[in-house]
Amino acid sequence: MEPVREGTDREETGQSEIRSGGRVGVTYKYFGAPNGATAARVPLSMRPEELGGDELGMGGMFTRIKPETVSAMVLTGIEGIPLHRVPPLELVVLHPDYAVVKLPMTVVDPLRGIGEESVGAAAFIWSTVPDRGGPSDAFNVYQLLHEWQDFSHRLHEAGHQPYCLVWP
Repeated sequence: MEPVREGTDREETGQSEIRSGGRVGVTYKYFGAPNGATAARVPLSMRPEELGGDELGMGGMFTRIKPETVSAMVLTGIEGIPLHRVPPLELVVLHPDYAVVKLPMTVVDPLRGIGEESVGAAAFIWSTVPDRGGPSDAFNVYQLLHEWQDFSHRLHEAGHQPYCLVWP
């Protein structure tokens, strides 16, 4: 038992050192690509703020909101899907320094056809869903959904799928 405890203590200490060593969390860059092979070739040798344009040529979207949360926010607030029924994301690349995931089209498609009232209602619905992560303030959710609405239009016009680069 003693060696296990020591190992656990060292792991916990290592995690604390990483946190105090300047890492403040994870950045998510959402971008569009025609397929998984293209998405997997996202530049990897640069920090997220140095990444150039994506396949859409418009820089994609940077956020601290997890792709799982965005999926749940859209599908729960707009499509009325219960939180526990939100589909999982597809992993395209898993590397020690990054990951690329594919979001289902059901996350961006519903956003293209809705108006202002539906975006507001979706933001309110999400702000009242219990046991969920992500922003809880209805106005912040409203702004985020508007950004995603613009993103979904660009994806549709380019004929692309939504992907997310997860970068620590």
